[in-house]
Amino acid sequence: MTTRKGRPAVLLVGCGKMGTALLAGWMRKRIAGSFHVVEPSPGRRLRGARYYATPERLPRSLEPTAVAFAVKPQAFDSVVPRYRRFAETGAVMLSIAAGKTLAGMARLLGDGAALVRAMPNTPAAIGRGITVACAGRGVSPAGRKLCAALLGAVGEVAWVEDEALLDPVTAVSGSGPAYVFLLIECLTAAGEAEGLAPALARRLATVTVAGAGELARIAAESPAQLREAVTSPGGTTRAALDVLMADERFGRLIREAVAAAARRSRELAQ
Repeated sequence: MTTRKGRPAVLLVGCGKMGTALLAGWMRKRIAGSFHVVEPSPGRRLRGARYYATPERLPRSLEPTAVAFAVKPQAFDSVVPRYRRFAETGAVMLSIAAGKTLAGMARLLGDGAALVRAMPNTPAAIGRGITVACAGRGVSPAGRKLCAALLGAVGEVAWVEDEALLDPVTAVSGSGPAYVFLLIECLTAAGEAEGLAPALARRLATVTVAGAGELARIAAESPAQLREAVTSPGGTTRAALDVLMADERFGRLIREAVAAAARRSRELAQ
């Protein structure tokens, strides 16, 4: 049995879509020496990981270096206390449950536990996610480094010192993919309305959004500069932007949407 005495052992609690994405990234990057998963009904089993239906079935000799919780927020309070013994033996406890604060985790796992709260997003499934994390006072540099490696296996990682910032983070990057998918839906429908075949309209919208996003990611110019470079005076793009930007309607709508998501994130934490 690989434990903290050898290469790290990682225990994953919950293996739905995000949990599976994380596990696949960890295994691909060989983050640990062994991977253990507690999931009563795994939809997909990854070769090389060891699965258990309940925490009581875990090997008594297991001493994970990290325990990652990828369970739904509504199940969090009933599931997490069953792993308190690992917090008491020094494992870093990493949660990706939306709205579950460090203080809330401490009530379930003990005030001395090494706690990290993180918010990933769904592009983690293809290794292109971005996760923002916040570490509690009890996390050692080694624990923080391990969590950075675990989260970095599925995309980029950023850290914040102020936990309250995870609410707007949730609203921007956590929920953000849904906004982008809605944009693709709307562009597709608009193309169809102008006479394009549905398959072509969807392809144009999807590839355009993906390509523009990648260009914005790698370009030295700001998004505003990239937008201006596409916009010729009196041209087609200008005609469209005159509609979207009139009275700041598009920007105002996005700000209202992000504010609503951030507000809901704060409500979930109460």
